[in-house]
Amino acid sequence: QVQLVESGGGLVQPGGSLRLSCTASGIIFRIYNMGWYRQAPGKQRELVASITSYASTNHADSVKGRFTISRDNAKNTVYLQMNSLKPEDTAVYYCNGKWGRNDYWGQGTQVTVSS
Repeated sequence: QVQLVESGGGLVQPGGSLRLSCTASGIIFRIYNMGWYRQAPGKQRELVASITSYASTNHADSVKGRFTISRDNAKNTVYLQMNSLKPEDTAVYYCNGKWGRNDYWGQGTQVTVSS
């Protein structure tokens, strides 16, 4: 059974930091391309950052210079370090893993940026 389990969300003040983690089980993690998406209320889900199996990364323009995606294949975990958080970063953040036709999602973790 495939599981992607996110953790690390919460409430943080503007300018603060959070690190999200997503630990996978039931897949050969190292071959999967991984990504973080987010969905704010009333908006479509959008790609925040992605990392290939070769550790090549891509970040959305809205988070460049503030967020960093990384992975640890030994721990089957992908991370999203989020710095200089803004209220507009408030959303449910989802972990995604893709390989071929396989496409898996985590349950999401809430990130709220508010004073």
